[in-house]
Amino acid sequence: MVNKIDKTEQQWQQQLTDEQYRITRLAGTEPPFSGIYAEHNDSGNYHCICCDQVLFSSTDKFDSGCGWPSFSNQIEQGMVSHHIDQSLGMDRTEVRCKHCDAHLGHIFDDGPAPTGLRYCINSVALNFSDKK
Repeated sequence: MVNKIDKTEQQWQQQLTDEQYRITRLAGTEPPFSGIYAEHNDSGNYHCICCDQVLFSSTDKFDSGCGWPSFSNQIEQGMVSHHIDQSLGMDRTEVRCKHCDAHLGHIFDDGPAPTGLRYCINSVALNFSDKK
């Protein structure tokens, strides 16, 4: 069971930079190939920028060529939630942190085996910690 974080929009605005707030709280998107983790290859874990929940592992990260960090799986099932997104005139599945409801990116079914999934995540929505 994931404990939900409940903060006001004002609290989120005080905690996050303007860009972090735009991406995670207003469901924005960073430009492709602009994020610090798009071509990041260190070993470790990727955390939610809003609540520090561990979401993805570098062992599941791959280069999809899309311009955003891509992962084939969550670090543990149930760490992110999926939501229908019909914005921009297309059907997509939005991915949010289950702990704080931060918008992370989208999930697609064109990833590598064995999952066939591609979690396409905004770098701005993530922090990274090295494996020690």
